[in-house]
Amino acid sequence: MSRSRNRFALALGTLAVGALVLTACGGSSDPLTGGGDEEMTDSTTINVGSQAYYSNEIIAEIYAQALENAGFDVDRTFSIGQRDAYMPSLEDGTIDLFPEYTGNLLQYFDDTATATTPEDVYAALQEALPDGLTVLDQSPATDQDSYNVTAEFAEANGLTTIGDLAGIEGLTLGGAPELEQRPYGPAGLEEVYGVTVAFDPTADTTVDALVAGTIQVANVYSADPLIGTNDLVTLEDPEGLFLASNVVPVVNAEIADEIADVINAVSAALTPEGLVALNIESTQDERSTPDIARDWLAANGLS
Repeated sequence: MSRSRNRFALALGTLAVGALVLTACGGSSDPLTGGGDEEMTDSTTINVGSQAYYSNEIIAEIYAQALENAGFDVDRTFSIGQRDAYMPSLEDGTIDLFPEYTGNLLQYFDDTATATTPEDVYAALQEALPDGLTVLDQSPATDQDSYNVTAEFAEANGLTTIGDLAGIEGLTLGGAPELEQRPYGPAGLEEVYGVTVAFDPTADTTVDALVAGTIQVANVYSADPLIGTNDLVTLEDPEGLFLASNVVPVVNAEIADEIADVINAVSAALTPEGLVALNIESTQDERSTPDIARDWLAANGLS
C-alpha cells in the first residue's frame, strides 16, 4: 500500500549556464527562489477497519473520528467479519488500524499461549504478532468471552464457577459456530474443568436460546448488555480458561508512532462500564454509530 511520507528536496545551486530544476514528490524546487532545504509534507490516510459486530464498530468509529479531529484523513472499512476474513488485510497493509481484544488475538496467533492476566497476555501478544503489525496501549475496557447461565439454573444447581458445571448431565453449550473449535470451547471445558457439553451453534440467538432453555450454557461477550437485561449469571473462571481480553488497537507498525498519542488517549478513557454503556446506546437506544462515537469523544474531552 502506497503511503505519503515527508520527503525532502535538495535545491541545487545555480549553474553558470542556467538554472537546473529538481523535481521531487510531484513538486519542484526552484533554485532562483533562494535554494536551501525545502520540506514537502503530504497527509497520511489511515484506513480503519472493524468486525461485523456493533461493539467493535463503535470503537473503530471512535478511533476514526479521533484521528479526523487530529487532522488525519481517514477511510473506513467496517463490518468485515471474523479474524480469518480481516487479518490478511491488516498483515498486507490494506487496513492500518483495527480494534482488537488481547486474549483472543493472542490465541489466534499462538493457540499454546499460557498467559492469562491482562499484563502477561499483552506482553505475549506483542511477541506473537507478525512482522509489520504492533499494538498500542491496551484499554481497561474488556469484552471477552464468558460462560453464562440463567439465574434460575444457577440457583437450582448451586453454580458459581465454570467448574461447578462438572457432573451435570445433558448440558448443551451455545455460541457462535466457530466456538466449537476454539481452545476455550467444548474441548477446553472438558480439559480444564472436566465439564462435558454438547454444542449448538446458536450464533446471534444465543441468549434467546438460553432463556428459552434449549441450551443451558451460553458463550456471551462480557460487555453485552443482554447479560444484565436477562438476569444472567456469569460463571467465574478461576483456572483461566478464557484469557484476559482487553480492547487493544492493532496497527500497521509503519504508522504507529504517528497516531499513538491520539489512539492511546482513547484507550485510556474507555472503561469496562463505559463500553457496556456504549453498547446499550446501540442495541437499546438504537442510536447511530457515528452519533455514539461523536458524543463519547466530546464527553471525554477528546473531540
